[in-house]
Amino acid sequence: MEIPSLADLKKDLSYLSEKELIALITDLAKFSRDNKAFLYFKLNERDQPNLFVDSVKEELDEAFQTANTRNYHVAKKAAQAIRRKLNKALKLSKNKADQADLILYFCEMMKKYGYLSFRHPVINNLYEVQIGKAKKLISTLHEDLQSDFDYRLEELE
Repeated sequence: MEIPSLADLKKDLSYLSEKELIALITDLAKFSRDNKAFLYFKLNERDQPNLFVDSVKEELDEAFQTANTRNYHVAKKAAQAIRRKLNKALKLSKNKADQADLILYFCEMMKKYGYLSFRHPVINNLYEVQIGKAKKLISTLHEDLQSDFDYRLEELE
């Protein structure tokens, strides 16, 4: 089966009634947790613009607090798992400032919880890649936001 283009889907959706659209969106939200989270944030971002960033930071905090960092091997696995959570969350936001904020927060937490003290190449690479992503995102932002983020970035380097 060939999947239709986004334009075709958009055209088909325009023919549906309001009730049919609500039913379809509800089915999509039931299909996966990511869809439900995306729908929730899109519906509530007008009233609470920082809701997404705050909830992701809480999730990352919890993950860092419960992570096992007895030795470099389990610390590496924990850092990779937390990074996967971060990447999933980044897909839900199109706002570059929010994405840069979350990546910098992840790096700050890695530093705070002592992941960099292991001097393990995989952990250091993971950290450096995230710093690189943050730099790339920050370079696309407005000058005022860039200066705010550059200050946080300097503390991490």
